[in-house]
Amino acid sequence: MIEETVVLATPDGPAPAALVEPAGPVRGGVVVLHDAFGLTRHMRDLCTRFAQAGWHAIAPNLFHRVGSPVFAPHELESATTTAGCVTGTELLDDIDAALAVLADDGTALDRCAIVGFCMGGSAAFHAAVDRPFAAAVTFYGGGIRTRRFDEPAQLDLAARLQTPWLGIYGEQDPTIPGEDVDALRAAAAHAPVPVEVIRYPGAGHAFDDDTRADSYQPTAARDAWSRTLTWFDSHVPG
Repeated sequence: MIEETVVLATPDGPAPAALVEPAGPVRGGVVVLHDAFGLTRHMRDLCTRFAQAGWHAIAPNLFHRVGSPVFAPHELESATTTAGCVTGTELLDDIDAALAVLADDGTALDRCAIVGFCMGGSAAFHAAVDRPFAAAVTFYGGGIRTRRFDEPAQLDLAARLQTPWLGIYGEQDPTIPGEDVDALRAAAAHAPVPVEVIRYPGAGHAFDDDTRADSYQPTAARDAWSRTLTWFDSHVPG
């Protein structure tokens, strides 16, 4: 397995990204979108886990335009402010730059998936509307009823999903009400692609982050990881 930092070429200048290549055969590619805390060690570890499962994983630094900061959990206000300055056009530019690296390494878009967490989960949803990935997964991404990234709310876009999409949420997430998740499930059912929405009882926001004792829910995290890999395997061509 090869782990390295690469530099992406974007319209706004170079952007660092974590890249992890499997030691064996490549099942496909996956773009990993980080949460509001930036390209943390946890996000890099997720790339390694995907590579161990056979996926060529790349995580672009979505904060490269403002110096690529990484925030600690107690810096939530600063993290949220920084995340709120990213636009949908910028996100797609960074995603496309990451896809270009995967393509150069032999993995075309039709064999690529995208997954995101929190802010990145919202971005993954929008990418699933705007790009024909083979599969997409959102972990607790907000913006269901409200605009994010200067883009329409997810409810207004759900029927336009062009990528098979899996949404993963915690029932105890105070930032994403259950009725919003249910409304998104109903709206996404009108999309011309497979969709599925999972809600975990007892899990809150960031339940997948094993570096945060205040939010980590191991049972839900293990099941969500398994479902993510299954979703990829079901929809990404072999």
